[in-house]
Amino acid sequence: MTIQIKNDRATVGIQDGELVSYVVDGHEFIHQKGSPGWGSSDTEMFPIIGPLDKVDFRIMTPKGEAIQDQHGHLRQLPYELVSHTEDSAHYIKRYQGGTPVANSKYPDRSKERRMDWPYDLEFEKSFSLEKGSLEISFKISGEQGMPFMLGYHPAFKLYTKAPLILANDRKITLEEVLAVGGRALQIEDCTVLTLRDKRDIRLETEGFGHFMCWTEVGNMVCLEPITFYPYAVEQRELRRGFQTLEGPFQAKVTLRPGPG
Repeated sequence: MTIQIKNDRATVGIQDGELVSYVVDGHEFIHQKGSPGWGSSDTEMFPIIGPLDKVDFRIMTPKGEAIQDQHGHLRQLPYELVSHTEDSAHYIKRYQGGTPVANSKYPDRSKERRMDWPYDLEFEKSFSLEKGSLEISFKISGEQGMPFMLGYHPAFKLYTKAPLILANDRKITLEEVLAVGGRALQIEDCTVLTLRDKRDIRLETEGFGHFMCWTEVGNMVCLEPITFYPYAVEQRELRRGFQTLEGPFQAKVTLRPGPG
């Protein structure tokens, strides 16, 4: 189901928890499904970030071995709409530990038919449309001691041939992102990033700490806040990127468009 939240300047489209449109003063910032590059417009990476194909899709946790495919099983679970107002929406996913989850990548892009995770959890995603920004908040609740990584994977529509990504003191070109390919370009120790295009948009983050950037086409780019860059280690060592849930974990991404 697709819903809208809006104010006098902006309209946001949300399809079953996925951000599919953010139009401000008539300008669409979000990559549109059906356009070249990626079949989605946003998703979450949890409880792992990155692939596990070289280690038979297995990763060790304190409660035993888990079967996971690239970027985790959370994206395979449906969101439930909890509440919806004119300028906000709140969604949740619930998972009971050990429950098999069908893998949509199987059989064309993965040999693993199902995934699982040995922990109960709840994952909440909220949208709040402010006067000059869109806030996307996340809350993870579950068993104390649960290991996890978290990444947010939004895709932005590009209008010019030479957009720039401004991060810390770096100016990153689209060609640099394309050259890295599927591994995604790492931006360490970065909480604020700006995409400079026909119209700028600034991403301000809390709870993540890093970014990675990915695209394989010239009409979109994914700017992804992450808690851990998965290619910093070999796949057999991916668990080194886990942090531990000690209580509800919260993170936020604020999308702040520049002047029109």
